[in-house]
Amino acid sequence: MSAKLAVKVQEVLNEPGCDANQGKSEKERKKGCTKQLVPGAAAGGCAFDGAKIALQPLTDVAHLVHGPIACEGNSWDNRSANSSGSTLYRTGFTTDIGELDVIYGGEKRLYRSIKEIIEKYDPPAIFVYQTCVTALIGDDIEAVCKAAAQKFGKPVIPVDAPGFVGNKNLGNKLGGEALLDYVIGTAEPEYTTPYDINIIGEYNLSGELWQIKPLLDELGIRLLACISGDAKYKEVAYSHRAKAAMMVCSKAMINIARKMEERYNIPYFEGSFYGVSDMSDSLRQISGLLVRQGAPAELLDRTEALIKREEARAWERMKSYTPRLQDKRVLLITGGVKSWSVVAALQEVGMDVVGTSTKKSTVEDKEKIKGMMADDAHAVDDMTPRELYKLLKDSRADIMLSGGRSQFLALKAKMPWLDINQERHYAYAGYEGMVELVKQIDKSLYNPVWQQVRIPAPWEV
Repeated sequence: MSAKLAVKVQEVLNEPGCDANQGKSEKERKKGCTKQLVPGAAAGGCAFDGAKIALQPLTDVAHLVHGPIACEGNSWDNRSANSSGSTLYRTGFTTDIGELDVIYGGEKRLYRSIKEIIEKYDPPAIFVYQTCVTALIGDDIEAVCKAAAQKFGKPVIPVDAPGFVGNKNLGNKLGGEALLDYVIGTAEPEYTTPYDINIIGEYNLSGELWQIKPLLDELGIRLLACISGDAKYKEVAYSHRAKAAMMVCSKAMINIARKMEERYNIPYFEGSFYGVSDMSDSLRQISGLLVRQGAPAELLDRTEALIKREEARAWERMKSYTPRLQDKRVLLITGGVKSWSVVAALQEVGMDVVGTSTKKSTVEDKEKIKGMMADDAHAVDDMTPRELYKLLKDSRADIMLSGGRSQFLALKAKMPWLDINQERHYAYAGYEGMVELVKQIDKSLYNPVWQQVRIPAPWEV
């Protein structure tokens, strides 16, 4: 690891805005930062993977992976982040280094790759990702990117997050640091308004941002930049002119929100778009922040009128489902902001959450979960598949909501399952998303296949 990267990693891990660090002394934070990773600590995603996840939703830039082709193959299209315009981000670019590059260095190959991308695609910018192999052989991607930017007159952004420096969450923050160092503040919008906001940590999975944006548009609130779902390079570059910000996933991008508040006086809050009540609360907080920043006070009244209308519409559309879901027991195995936000959404429709995962949750997330769930509910931190299967049986859950990797445990337990993670094909954010979530849970719970699979086979009777 280069000295500069080591300093950056130390800075990110000492992030004062992180809930886990707020209760520690300076000495304890530094001690935690020097703790060596054990084998398997990056299972489920390395730092490179985390940086790619955080930045790939920028839709009009070229994402070039400087490393073996396997790194690009592992990370390409790993989330269903949708775009309303350019699809360049769906094209996988890699330098595909081989044995000779390891011996002689891959910097010239990287420079030629940047040149080829600019000539063929002419993107507004190129993001270059460092990987384990190229970091270990000492390729200086920052110097190459600087030289290429000067030569071709395009921003070429180095993302120095090789996989071996840590896990996926660290990579998320290192990706955010690249935006802070090289992108944010480098351009100016054509105009600004008192209603300009940023949304940070929202990736437009399955088009979830598009469930929220029409509501903001109706209120006259302009989404100056979403970092990074359905984002354009220029939007992120001038995002420093926003009046307020909402942070959706603190685990991933707290460093962006905090530093933008320090540098550009953009206040932020952490909120959720999942569930009727949380959606309404987020709209209120956005409007409240904008008013405190100088927007007309009548925005608050218009926000309340919109909330009243949308809540009534959502509950009307869900009234045929809520009696069927009342008191159904659900096990939620996800992480991050969804570990508490989806709990609240499920409880709103009368479901009983018997357990939720806290593996990728902050200390604040865990405290919210404790306040929401019953005393006998399980807070799952990190369980083996065997332990999780036992929990499914012991909790007598009616359905499990999780990511694709744990669906087979539910199927083995002959239990309905619904995908709640990033690979899903439905948008669950906002009022429309809540109606869709309830609809999909109902379809899964009452699918007649479960009655069939639970009937003993003739040779078992």
